[in-house]
Amino acid sequence: MNPTIVRLSRQALLGRRRGLVLVLIPAVVVALAVIVSALTDDVVGYDAVLGLGFTLALPLVALLAATAVLGPEVDDGSIVYLISKPVSRHVVAVSKFVVAWAATLVLGALPLLLSGLVLDGGDLRQAVAWGVGGAVAGTAYTALFLALAAFTRHAVVIGLLFALLWEGLLGSLLGGIKWVSIGPWGRGVAKAVSDHVSGSGTGLGYALVAAAVLSLAAVWFTGDRLRSFTLRGDE
Repeated sequence: MNPTIVRLSRQALLGRRRGLVLVLIPAVVVALAVIVSALTDDVVGYDAVLGLGFTLALPLVALLAATAVLGPEVDDGSIVYLISKPVSRHVVAVSKFVVAWAATLVLGALPLLLSGLVLDGGDLRQAVAWGVGGAVAGTAYTALFLALAAFTRHAVVIGLLFALLWEGLLGSLLGGIKWVSIGPWGRGVAKAVSDHVSGSGTGLGYALVAAAVLSLAAVWFTGDRLRSFTLRGDE
């Protein structure tokens, strides 16, 4: 990693309006958990809040974080100046990924753990399961959305369509999508930690391998894509 790029990426992440939205999303999830915990003891409330946080808030946080550390530089053309420095393009990609990944863990996966504790403090294992599953899924989401930000200026729109249509609508209708969908991988990991989490049927081994392969491939693609900016110079 490059410390300077990490610092600049962190400033870009926290210094824009997206930083406020990034903080607001997990705050809403935890606040919803507090409200549900105060109004009902039904396990359905637990599943509803954690399901919402996992399927909607987590990928949204990853999308905003990934596009915040790279998207603006692609949009305004400053990415060309950045990669003109004697720094490996893959070092740039890894540095930006680490910043976005850390934000996703803190603002996407950690709120799942906290919400689980708020809703049922007596079941620590299930809360940890949601947090661990969220960390695995959040890692893959962040890498994928970072690659999208390097590939297209419409990464936010494409990312939203991916989360809502592929992972959400089609994932609920077509069972086979679970093998090529990030959310079910995270649920597969969570299921391995606690039987109280409804798993996806992919299994722990497949989920971990698939998430790792996607994450590594996406970060590598981001670095390779950044190298092409130097060749064209018109991005």
